[in-house]
Amino acid sequence: MNRLKHLSSSLFRSVTSAMAKAETAAAPVWIPPPKIEDLYAATTGNNFSSINAPTAGARKQQPLPKGSADFQLYSLATPNGWKVGILLEELGIDYDAHVINIGKGEQFNSGFVGANPNSKIPAAIDFAGPGGKPLALMEGGAILMHLCEKYPEKGFLPSDPRLRSQCLQWLFWQVGGQGPMTGNFGHFMVYAPANQVDARNYGVARYGMEVQRLCDVLERHLAGYGDFCGNDGLRPEGPRKFLVGEQYSVADIACLPWVLTIKGKGYDRPNQPRAQDFLGMDRYPNLNAWADRLTQRIQVQRGMRVCSGAGKPWLEDGHPLNEKSLSKGPSKL
Repeated sequence: MNRLKHLSSSLFRSVTSAMAKAETAAAPVWIPPPKIEDLYAATTGNNFSSINAPTAGARKQQPLPKGSADFQLYSLATPNGWKVGILLEELGIDYDAHVINIGKGEQFNSGFVGANPNSKIPAAIDFAGPGGKPLALMEGGAILMHLCEKYPEKGFLPSDPRLRSQCLQWLFWQVGGQGPMTGNFGHFMVYAPANQVDARNYGVARYGMEVQRLCDVLERHLAGYGDFCGNDGLRPEGPRKFLVGEQYSVADIACLPWVLTIKGKGYDRPNQPRAQDFLGMDRYPNLNAWADRLTQRIQVQRGMRVCSGAGKPWLEDGHPLNEKSLSKGPSKL
């Protein structure tokens, strides 16, 4: 009987292996066409297919609006836009904010291209730039650096060389990793064509896993691991309140928005699990506590609403972040 069972088991494994090999042999293998242009049609159905193109430059002649302040921001209330809006509110400087509707392709208007040849929000023009001349600014990280260096007394970029280096490392980590990878996850999770099932499964798995790893990088750092001296163990002081030197800095401002996008509703859609549940965000207690702590700041709340419908929507009477509303009690958002 045992011999019979062994033979049956062996036969089952042989048949299963043969079937798997046959399926693998029959599975189609991707071979790129001669030119990438042959694949453009495959992007049809994604939320931005109507404005996607392989070329740069202006598509329409339209100047940028300009207010009375020296600093003019051209943006939209997205994670990339939030970080600049938050810093501007934290700095407390005079600035004008103008909504750029990327869904309508306003980032390809000639005025915006003049400020940012890459046609991505945010962009800005500092009309009191070096030498008293206007300075156009592109890339959110570069705008943050410009503002921090222009207003060193505000302390958002530490003056201590060691802390400054740590702060810049986190800033570069955000613009080079956290932002692009989380954005890629979001594209496949909610924006890619609905009928591209295999592509979406692959993209969500590939970038979703990387988002989890990046969240764990923040989680471990905030939990107290590492000391920027080459040691990876827990530091004696324990968990960190902020990313750099127990000091609220531009590093926190830069890294917060994409975490809030996952924790909030940015990638939530009907008939799909919530992004925070899908990625298991409850496994990062220190990261969640850090994010919740920062979002209690009125400047953060306002910064996230810069260029949301209006440049500064809280200036309207009745808005929960309007000064009159705040004077009546804590903001409920």
